[in-house]
Amino acid sequence: MEGWNALHAPGAFAFRAFALRSAVSVVIVGGLGAFFYVVPVGFGGADAKALVAISVLLPTYPAYYLDGFVLPHVPTAIRVFALTVLTNALILGMAYPLYLLVANALHGEIASVMAVGKRVPVADLPHEHGSLLEDRDGTRLSGGLDLDALRMYCRWRGVTLADLLCDPGLRDPATLPADPNDPTDGAVARGDARTDGGTTPSTADADEIESGDADEIESGDADADYDDPWGAAAFLDDIGGSAYGTSPATLREGLDVLAARDAVWITPGTPFFVTLTLGLVVAFTYGDVLFAVLGALGLV
Repeated sequence: MEGWNALHAPGAFAFRAFALRSAVSVVIVGGLGAFFYVVPVGFGGADAKALVAISVLLPTYPAYYLDGFVLPHVPTAIRVFALTVLTNALILGMAYPLYLLVANALHGEIASVMAVGKRVPVADLPHEHGSLLEDRDGTRLSGGLDLDALRMYCRWRGVTLADLLCDPGLRDPATLPADPNDPTDGAVARGDARTDGGTTPSTADADEIESGDADEIESGDADADYDDPWGAAAFLDDIGGSAYGTSPATLREGLDVLAARDAVWITPGTPFFVTLTLGLVVAFTYGDVLFAVLGALGLV
């Protein structure tokens, strides 16, 4: 509506206000999306493109006149709608750790990482996103094995995670394939039960993954006989570098941890696109959450 009125009043205040708000939307929000697309800072391509699309298609506030009220309920003074969507998404993203904390506490999963992670069975990892929050010594806040890198490794070897963890002999780099498979990008393969890369049905059902001896994994005795346990260095050399920042040591330690435990802590791996979508829905209905909070505090 604002854009329509501006087009029919060129040179008027409404037109200048619409042009300014559109410029702020495209330059700030769209610029951030373009920056995140070019610079690898943890944003996916879909997240960045969505930001750019919102900044161009929804630069100013819409208005929906219903029976007795108007949506969005809480607009902002500057009325840049794309900025509202972005701030809503960031606030919802910051609230997610509180949800994890409460959910883990209710399920009796108490750990130092309960506000940033969730505990899942090792057998479910081929279908999960995120990274490990555990090492040989226990839980850790960051730096664990990326699950996309784990899937890349399994696909490169042509084995399922279940087979890999149930056969201690596969620690031997001599068991690596002479002609490795394409590791792909490590994404979860839709519609494929063997998303971890097995080329034949697993000889060990995912529910039958058994943990090893925790003392063995802590001492590292299982890897002492090999120069390159699990063939981690060979894998990274063959694919021409790092897999999502994974080093040979990180891959080895992650596989050792998975072989020793039945369940592990991982980051949720929720794409920003999800919170961005929720932020868009909230913006269309309620409006600007940050502006409402600041208003309640008497700051605006």
